[in-house]
Amino acid sequence: MQNVKERRTCDHRCLCLCLQDHIKIENEDNKVQPQKVHMKASSTSSLLLLWSIIFFCFPAQRAAAFQAGVFPAKIYPGDAFMVRVSGLKGATAPSALLNKRALSFSNCGRGCFVAVAAVDLNSGPRTYQVSLRAGKQKRVLRLRVLKGRFQTIHLTLPEEKVSPCVEDLERIKKEADLLQSIWEIDSERLWEGDFVLPLGNPLSTPFGTNRVINNETTSVHRGMDIRGTDGEEIHASNRGLVVLTEELFFGGNTVVVDHGRGIFTVYMHLSDFNVSPGDIIEKDAVIGYVGSTGRSSGPHLHFGAKVAGINTNPISLTRLKF
Repeated sequence: MQNVKERRTCDHRCLCLCLQDHIKIENEDNKVQPQKVHMKASSTSSLLLLWSIIFFCFPAQRAAAFQAGVFPAKIYPGDAFMVRVSGLKGATAPSALLNKRALSFSNCGRGCFVAVAAVDLNSGPRTYQVSLRAGKQKRVLRLRVLKGRFQTIHLTLPEEKVSPCVEDLERIKKEADLLQSIWEIDSERLWEGDFVLPLGNPLSTPFGTNRVINNETTSVHRGMDIRGTDGEEIHASNRGLVVLTEELFFGGNTVVVDHGRGIFTVYMHLSDFNVSPGDIIEKDAVIGYVGSTGRSSGPHLHFGAKVAGINTNPISLTRLKF
């Protein structure tokens, strides 16, 4: 391949030199007296030869290509995924759409940008398209969502926790509005490296589990429960800004951490807090302690994640490699 390139370069140079010599000879053969220059057919020929020189000696440059991919390429409903773009010229971030929703990119190095997104728990199994644009270049990436399989469990809880009174319903609505206002925040990236689990204990209830409470009410578990003992330390999944430390009706003592670019982690049922709103915390920092506050049947940690407003399987977030 190298010899072919060298031969092409040599041919171009030889052609250029030959054309230049031809023009020089032609000009000498067609010399005219000063101030008596006339248009001749040879002038047109010379112009054509000049354009040939430009075409062969200065070939058009192709637009610089970039690399882009979806990781992982196959996921389940409720999972997070990542779009990575590299090899870009300049500091302008690309743009991308999934189901008409814009992805939020952050810088991951020179000419490199990454966006974290998720698909809803109710997403059906099929191939989705991510429409990517970088400058004037466009590309379509494909994401395969597989069929989800979620288990069903039965729980027994006090009736007041299952069927709230009017006052509790008003409180629940206010708390839902508060949380919704938090999920709409799109701040600068704060997370560093991979996300980690806040406890190293086994799971008790996975993400997406259908819960039948008191043999009547059915709800979908949009987080994951991790076993724990009263007072056990809970660690931050990644670097971020604490935006909420509050006692909620369902979640009990709850901490919400904003990691930037629409990514949040949620820690519920704590016995006590170790952080306050406005704190910038590092990955693995102690944010609170295991408890059983709120709608809970025993000491454990409910660990949740939100990505661009979508309830996301926290396990899938920890599997992304930055």
